[in-house]
Order: sequence, then structure tokens, then C-alpha cells
Amino acid sequence: MARKARENSISGIYHVMLRGVNRQDIFECEKDYLKFLDLLRRAAFPRDEYNKPSPPNLAVFAYCLMPNHVHLLVREQDVRISDAIKSITVSYAYYFNQKYDHVGHLFQDRFRSETVNDMAYFISLMRYIHQNPVAGMLCKNVDGYRWSSWCEYNLELPCDVAVCSTESVYDKITFDELNELVNEPMPKAQRILDFDNDTLIRMTDDKVREFVREACGVRCLVDIQGLSKKMRNEILRKMVEFGACVRQVSRITGISRGVIERVLKKNEQ
Repeated sequence: MARKARENSISGIYHVMLRGVNRQDIFECEKDYLKFLDLLRRAAFPRDEYNKPSPPNLAVFAYCLMPNHVHLLVREQDVRISDAIKSITVSYAYYFNQKYDHVGHLFQDRFRSETVNDMAYFISLMRYIHQNPVAGMLCKNVDGYRWSSWCEYNLELPCDVAVCSTESVYDKITFDELNELVNEPMPKAQRILDFDNDTLIRMTDDKVREFVREACGVRCLVDIQGLSKKMRNEILRKMVEFGACVRQVSRITGISRGVIERVLKKNEQ
């Protein structure tokens, strides 16, 4: 069956969503986040072989890098949105696979996108994207999350890599108005993340990773996929016993929930 054609945005602006295959993490450490941001910067502010500015592939208005998925609010430039995003994801997947000896796809299918054709929706997405880490219980407020573009709007925060066209946003809304909107807690009904309804977890991902590294000697959780079945199953059981839920284990290891549930069921028999 042919894939449905991507809807074109009249304004050229899209809300783009990327997810790790099987909901596995696509960022394992600080350097991984910085690598993705650098690729985003190169798309937004490319330079030629003589280090002179080149026409941009994307204009970026907002982003949020979550452990296993990414939200982008971008405008298409001379390059088609599909080509611009593909260039970023292919480069990042190559980097990730080389670094962690990972084999196979990193991102699930092609990226998802929503057209953004009016100002009200654009502003609501600014709020939604920056509230993602709060909804996922990764921080208490938007100021407390390092891997979102809010640091480019709130200049009191440190910024690792600047990629956003903030002036284009300020042509439409003042910082004070944006700050009030973005920091206003979203209703629970609107806080359900596109990719992870299971983000509200009992144990943080970092604590689970630290446990597996120290107790099981596994450097990268995705490596569990390549272990012997017996060793893999033992680690999966230990992760759940430690306090991770099945969906969380599936998300950060890339192993399907069905496999994990069968391992746990067999252990109970």
C-alpha cells in the first residue's frame, strides 16, 4: 500500500516529530544532544567551503530534544522539508551507529509532520514544545531543561548551540507575552506527548541507565539487544525489579514490549 503523501504547508511552517525505532532512546549522553544540535545549526546556518554563509535549508523557531524523540517547529526554505530533515537524521543515525556499534534503523519510519498555517497554532506549539520536558517529568519548569530552545528566548539561561530565528518570533509576540504563555502549566489533557503516553514513569531514565551500567556492566542500553538471550532476559528482569516499568524498559532499550512481557511472565511461572 502506497504511503500517504505529506501535506504541504501554505506558510511553509511545520511541526516535525521524530522518534526512535521501538521507542528506544536516540540520545545516550550530553555529546549526543550536542551532535544533533550541531546538525540542526548547520541546516539553519550553513556555510560553504570558504566558510561564507550559504542559503539555509531550514528556519528553526523551536525545538525540544527528549531522550527518545524530538519536536521541531521549522519553516521550509529552498530545500524541501523532507530532504532537510532526512539530511539531519541520516547524519545523526550514522554518528550514533558508529559510536555505539548499533546496527539497523535508529529512527522509526519517516518523520511525522503537521502543517502550521495560522498564528494561533504557531504560538500554541511554542508553548507545547517547550512544555514537553515538564509534561514528561524531566524537570519542574521550562527553565530547568537544557535541551530545548527556550534558552534562546530566555537570555538569562546558558545556551549550548544557537539555532533559532528568534527575531521572526518576536515580530509576532513580545518576550514577556511568550514567557507568560510558555511558563503557564498546560492542562493535563494537553500534556499527553505525541509519542510517549507512558512518559510519566516511576523511575527516571538516567537512574535506570546508571543502574544497568553499574549492576550489569552495559555501557549503552541499546547493546542489550545484541547479548545472548539468557543474559538479555536477566538484565530485563533486573531493570523491572529495580523499578522501571515495561514501557520504559522497551523505550530505552529498543526491545519490544511483547518480548519483555514474555520474559517477565516466564519468570513468574
